[in-house]
Amino acid sequence: MHILITGGAGFIGAHLARRLLDEGTRIDLIDDFSRGRLDPDLAALAEHPAVRCLERDLLAPGGLEDLAEDYDLVFHLAAIVGVANVVKQPLAVLRRNVELLLTLLDFAARQKNLRRLVFASTSEVHAGSLLHLDLPVPTPEDAAVALPDLAQSRASYLLSKLYGEALCHHAGVPVTIVRPYNVYGPRMGMAHVVPELLQRAERTPDGGAMTVYSTGHRRAFCYVSDAVELIVRLALAEDALGGVYNVGNQAEEVAIGQLAELVAAAVGRRIAIEAGPDTPGSPARRCPDMTRTGAVTGYEARVPLAEGLRKTYDWYRERVFRPAGMAAQ
Repeated sequence: MHILITGGAGFIGAHLARRLLDEGTRIDLIDDFSRGRLDPDLAALAEHPAVRCLERDLLAPGGLEDLAEDYDLVFHLAAIVGVANVVKQPLAVLRRNVELLLTLLDFAARQKNLRRLVFASTSEVHAGSLLHLDLPVPTPEDAAVALPDLAQSRASYLLSKLYGEALCHHAGVPVTIVRPYNVYGPRMGMAHVVPELLQRAERTPDGGAMTVYSTGHRRAFCYVSDAVELIVRLALAEDALGGVYNVGNQAEEVAIGQLAELVAAAVGRRIAIEAGPDTPGSPARRCPDMTRTGAVTGYEARVPLAEGLRKTYDWYRERVFRPAGMAAQ
């Protein structure tokens, strides 16, 4: 198979590429490196003879013109993401995320043997429903959608993804839409709750205290290897054609305060967790209903949260917190 991954230098994109190499594929990774980075992990992946890593802006003139027209699978992960980016530049989020998808849909329509375009949407599509409706949690894919205050900058991201889902449904190409829920693991950057807590725990002395915000808010965390396995299986499943599917781990829902305690255990520290205020705009609870996805893929997430946190900490400790030649704090 010949596979294209946009946003291929990013967190999920690079892990997805490694998983797809198990299928005996040829993979092209495209990224503008505005967020992804050519670190040693990605460099090692790019050295694989079946992988090409291409730095380019898909919206620049000729951004896709020299690519093949024989892709079997196209995974569209490229987007402006991250709360800080979204709040800072909502107009760019709305414009660029939609334009990127329109460009990819046109490109997909030119492929001679396309089996599937997989579009990465977001669990944020239900943020308004949590505010205005009696949203079931765990949340199924077909739960009613309500919009939040459109004047809020953070709404731009979910709006770009909701509109993207509609575009996919009507584009006339074989498509599957996935909604990832709180995926975590090695190489996800620092602007996320798991690596942030790991770093703070790493810097907290044994017997010390750590203030944690939104301790009562609940999330269901999914380790990245489980997430990419679900995405690959959905991409290859005939029954997933045209559908929307949650990607996550329903069994691992915890309060953020509990997450902090598990993080302290992963780091090997006795740390008192002190509750800080709730983060404004943060949903009180988010957990996917995985019934539909499980029925199609025959797969359930297998990495327990405690194990996944330990694996994630090991990676960050070696590559970020205590790189070679740097003494532990």
